[in-house]
Amino acid sequence: MKIAVLLSGGVDSSVALRLLKEQGHDITAFYLKIWLEDELAFLGDCPWEEDMTYVQAICDEHDVPLQVIPLQKEYLERVVSYVLEELKRGRTPSPDILCNEHIKFGAFFDSIDDSFDKVASGHYAQVEKVEDRWCLKKAPDKVKDQTYFLSSLRQDQLARALFPIGHLEKSEVRDLAEKYDLATKTRKDSQGICFLGKIKYRDFVKFHLGEKDGKMIEQETGKVLGDHKGVWFYTIGQRQRLGLSGGPWYVTGRDLDSNTLYVSLREDQVKLAEARRTFTASTIHWIWPRPDQTGFEVKLRHGPNMNKAEIKHFDDDKIEVTLAEIDPGIAAGQSVIFYDGDYCLGRAVID
Repeated sequence: MKIAVLLSGGVDSSVALRLLKEQGHDITAFYLKIWLEDELAFLGDCPWEEDMTYVQAICDEHDVPLQVIPLQKEYLERVVSYVLEELKRGRTPSPDILCNEHIKFGAFFDSIDDSFDKVASGHYAQVEKVEDRWCLKKAPDKVKDQTYFLSSLRQDQLARALFPIGHLEKSEVRDLAEKYDLATKTRKDSQGICFLGKIKYRDFVKFHLGEKDGKMIEQETGKVLGDHKGVWFYTIGQRQRLGLSGGPWYVTGRDLDSNTLYVSLREDQVKLAEARRTFTASTIHWIWPRPDQTGFEVKLRHGPNMNKAEIKHFDDDKIEVTLAEIDPGIAAGQSVIFYDGDYCLGRAVID
């Protein structure tokens, strides 16, 4: 097969390329250049230059041609603008889900010719065809599984997607990198939001949304404890970077209209603020036909934790989800991902 391989400069995509090369496929490597890495480079180290050093080394080791694809404009229009609008509204967006849907398996698909049979990446996930439908399946490594971030992919995108390391544990991938003596074998995993690189999230938010003076108020007494620079810098449950003595203090509420931040010394106030068993969700996307009302699980954030749930269909645009166990931190704008066993059914956005 003729395969386009997305290389990030990390160990996962490097091992994916090596495995495909061993299988005898016709491979071209691609590095996606994103807009923030240039325009906001002054906020932190410029990660793409370091990444490119590793990407080029892997391609040279395996005699694979490399192309750099600039997608700054697409990132701005399809991902970052949405994230900023959600933050302005006091919501909690999931940018990495949008990144996969609109950039890695969206704009990039559009930028390459149809002669490529598949587009491969270093994601921990599996694609499987069941009858006439492409399905997204969990990786065996429950901690590294990335189906959460791929849950918005359409049938045409899944049909073309290939995840060469999706059947492996992370430890096995590291072992293979050592075995092949890859340039990336000792490189640490990247952390944080996809489009930020090494830029701090707070600096990113400050650059785009600015600062606005507001009051920090104790939840129980109404006493003003201090000032802050904008509620969009904080999340419910946050206990760091509050600048208050005698803590730990916890963020228990945010009033966007008055730009007021509520805090408490009592951690249980956090759970009271956001704990829910039932919520509505919209912007619904099903990989499989929509599920029955019972017998499935959900993820509310990336990681191994699952929660059994039931679903009530209002219509095709809105559903109500009831969890078996209360979740202490459900936020508007957050994604909820649906599963039937190892199969990812789809995604919705919490209202």
